[in-house]
Amino acid sequence: MTGTVAFVTGASSGIGAATGRELARRGAAVALVARRKDRLEQLAAEIQGEGGRALVVGTDITDQRQAIDAVERTVAELGRLDTVVNNAGVMLLGPIVDAPTAEWDRMVALNLQGLLYVAHAALPHLLTAADSGPRNVADLVNISSVAGRRATPNSGVYNLTKFGVNAFTESLRQEVTERRVRVSVVEPGAVVTELADHLREEIRETAMRVFADVEKLQADDIADAIAYIVTRPRRVAVNEMLIRPTEQVR
Repeated sequence: MTGTVAFVTGASSGIGAATGRELARRGAAVALVARRKDRLEQLAAEIQGEGGRALVVGTDITDQRQAIDAVERTVAELGRLDTVVNNAGVMLLGPIVDAPTAEWDRMVALNLQGLLYVAHAALPHLLTAADSGPRNVADLVNISSVAGRRATPNSGVYNLTKFGVNAFTESLRQEVTERRVRVSVVEPGAVVTELADHLREEIRETAMRVFADVEKLQADDIADAIAYIVTRPRRVAVNEMLIRPTEQVR
């Protein structure tokens, strides 16, 4: 990925941080995008300490203007945009009946609208990158979930957002794949991240009990999968990747 630029949202922790680290190790200059700027600065220092190049972009992508500015700043300061990883998301589980609808608003705003804003702002630059060296191909990777393939109780609006990510990804793929912009979706199962930290306490205990006897994936496992997707030869497009812990049944 030497000579290319990657843009990773939700880069302050978990899968996003691991992906930023991995793509930098593979030679990409990486724009690290999230609201927690202090976390991004720590990660950027780590990447730079290993000889990589990182740009800290403190941004709330649920604000379209901020999402656009983040993309434009990346191109202005790093020179181009070849790879986008739409990783930012939140998982707020619980029954639909009597749900606090503010949680629904948060999931729709980040999991869907933020992803859409970034994709819309990035696409012109990805199309430009696909027409030029060093790779003559560009990548947009959207992070979904097993929840985007199978609906379950107490996950209704989270399911809605992730099913939406899957549908949007496939539609966009069909639009731009002939122009050598590869659009992929990654659907992780249970991963050790901060996602569960945002759950209400009474919900967290029930949700986590399902995976009590499962060795969960690590964020690095998903970062490795993303890196695999975006480093394939130009002729190879990995459209969809479902990754579960070995012991996860559903």
